[in-house]
Amino acid sequence: MRIDKYLWCVRYYKTRNMVTEACKKNHITVNGQVAKPSKEVFPTDKITFRKDQITQIITVLDIPESRVGAKLVDIYRKNETPPEAYAHLELLKLSKEHYRKSGTGRPTKKDRRDIDEYGNEIFDEDEENEI
Repeated sequence: MRIDKYLWCVRYYKTRNMVTEACKKNHITVNGQVAKPSKEVFPTDKITFRKDQITQIITVLDIPESRVGAKLVDIYRKNETPPEAYAHLELLKLSKEHYRKSGTGRPTKKDRRDIDEYGNEIFDEDEENEI
């Protein structure tokens, strides 16, 4: 089976065109060699590709007839990606949520409400200290 069809069948990419683009950009390797979209894969081949800032490493166990359901994917591949890579992705997601560069534009509604709430807390503390 072609590498583009295999990665589409085991649900790593949403469309075959996305796999083809990744192959053209040399993001996918089979057994350590850069793969073209038409590269044939066989059981025991080791596929390495970078997706969502994680270097995925999978081993082909079997070749599916066509695209398979999410529950059946583990029959056709063995995921050998280290768990540290997934932990790093979670940390990256959390850091992006709480980081905003100054001068990137107007505050959002949530930012404005947080600023107002912080100002009200300080104002309330000053009144309590005067009494």
